[in-house]
Amino acid sequence: MTAEEVQALLEEMTSTAVTGTDVEWRQTWTDMTGDLLDDGTVFDSAYAVLPYLVEAAAELPPEQSVDFWVETGIIVTAEDRPPVPADLEAGFSAALRLAEHAATRSFLTAGAPAKVCFQLALSCVAFAGHPIGAALWDLEPGESYLQLVCPGCEYDTEIEEFLVDPVHPPFAAPELPVPDRTREGQHPWGEVADALREETLGQEWAPFLRVARDVAAAGVPVETPGPAVLCLVAGMVAAKGTPHWAGAERARQLTLLTGDFRCWNCEQTWTIADGLVESPDGASPVSRPARTSTSADSSATTADSTPWGRTRVFSAPAPASSDSAFSDSAPVSSNGVDALTVVSLPGGKTLIAGACAGVGDKGVVCLWDAADGRLVLGPLSGHHDRVRALTALPLPDGRVLLASGGDSGTIALWDAVTGQPVREPVANWLGEVTGMCTASLADGRTLLVTATSRGAVRLREPATGEPIGRLNPSGRPIRSIAAVPVPLPGGHTLIAAADTQGGVHMWDPAVDDPWDPGVAVQLKDRALSDAGHRVAAVAAVPTPDGTLLATGDDRGAVMVWDVAAGTPVGEGLAPATGTAGVPVMTATTLHDGRTVLVIGSKRGRDLRVWDPASGTVRQISLEVAVTCLAAVGSEVIVGHDHGVLGLPLTRQ
Repeated sequence: MTAEEVQALLEEMTSTAVTGTDVEWRQTWTDMTGDLLDDGTVFDSAYAVLPYLVEAAAELPPEQSVDFWVETGIIVTAEDRPPVPADLEAGFSAALRLAEHAATRSFLTAGAPAKVCFQLALSCVAFAGHPIGAALWDLEPGESYLQLVCPGCEYDTEIEEFLVDPVHPPFAAPELPVPDRTREGQHPWGEVADALREETLGQEWAPFLRVARDVAAAGVPVETPGPAVLCLVAGMVAAKGTPHWAGAERARQLTLLTGDFRCWNCEQTWTIADGLVESPDGASPVSRPARTSTSADSSATTADSTPWGRTRVFSAPAPASSDSAFSDSAPVSSNGVDALTVVSLPGGKTLIAGACAGVGDKGVVCLWDAADGRLVLGPLSGHHDRVRALTALPLPDGRVLLASGGDSGTIALWDAVTGQPVREPVANWLGEVTGMCTASLADGRTLLVTATSRGAVRLREPATGEPIGRLNPSGRPIRSIAAVPVPLPGGHTLIAAADTQGGVHMWDPAVDDPWDPGVAVQLKDRALSDAGHRVAAVAAVPTPDGTLLATGDDRGAVMVWDVAAGTPVGEGLAPATGTAGVPVMTATTLHDGRTVLVIGSKRGRDLRVWDPASGTVRQISLEVAVTCLAAVGSEVIVGHDHGVLGLPLTRQ
């Protein structure tokens, strides 16, 4: 970059300022940015040149300088930028103040597309000197992926499909410190505060906009917490992003950034704002419980750090004896539990079956008494692989079997009363068993349904485990399946499944042709897409009026469905960063007749207990990493990295 090239650009910008005609300056500026910034590194020449260019750009028509301010914001927030030379510091600081005023004027006047508007808003914040402006480098327009850096251990935390439209507020708006500070001197943010009207997003988003207005009215002091400044950015996009619907949608997405995240490595919780900024000053772990969502008309959400009543620890299994069911015995390690299921026996006794990690790569099955957590059967060995799925099989003749599936495709059957094997684990080429459930047909038959990572969904004869039919004609790999009873004469079950692409399928196991829908109704695509809901897990939800279906995604959002109509029931549970990740969930009917869902994420340490009827949400924080869930009456059974816990869901 030569002095002549800089002078030529200044002349082109001056010509545009005088005539209002957009001439060649944009292309000249684009070519020059490569001499100021390259792959995140700012060259020293930027500090000398930018003050002149900022002065010229400030004279341009506001609608013609939007891209200039965005690109300048990217330059001044680059990760690798040397200190401003002492002899240029005063001029460069003055240029940033001028850029702040001019960029804010462009924001108020131009009406930029929503994807550009949020970059312009962050640039305005960066020119004001607030460190959250550096999020320009982490938030690509149109991308939903988010990567955060833990301020404590500096490990990356990656969240897929994060920036999706939450439709309703995902959690309470952040709070400003009391007393808050007001920036000294003149600033342009008063007009921005006036532009942030509540009607741009609606009444339920008013708390976020109030925070945004307070931050703007104070002039965006550098001490303002990052989540509050991100409220301002969201409010700016809602006010000026075009078209209006796109601005409102993008603003709702940006409110997700005002929440928290848990680092997978150090297991501490931080604000997302701190995770977006390299080495944020004053960052400290969040001590409050993760903010949880409520329905629009409910304020009954609570965030308890402990469960109600006494936690029960299920007894640990001893190593398998030499006279175990199969000759190849496998002792139990301390690697935790991979799957749980409830086994109801004749006479009213209830067991909890768990897939435990054995020594090496071998898995074992254990059964506990649900009443007292006492180990009654197991460890049952024979699997040469980890056991990933379990289901109980109540047969018409009164017997109850337990099916187990492993990560090399093995399927075994056990007598749930004696623990004796009915079918020894046999591997196949169909892939890892990712889910199992039981289908009851109107003709009185009971079938075992298995699903795999290669998309093989098979209907099996329960007494032998041999396949007698198939589902899933699309062949998509399956993550989760569930059996959902429907009110048909003689009793009938539909099968719900979540595939690895975020789709959900409904199948009728009574049909002979897998392409025949039978009585199954697919969930409405429009409802799924409007909610940005990419399904990762499914679960049956018993209610007094029949069984519903719950679907969960990797953001922690949950929707409930009427399977007869394929339509959602109620508002659903909004995402929560504290329980985002690979979802685990279960549903149960409490002793008082209420139905609740318990939602968590694999390897997470928080659970949400959600009452869909009232919209209330209660949070439980654990000291163990959750791996799977089951529920019996008013108790949730938690499989974790070191064993099994029973947690009461009602006050005792």
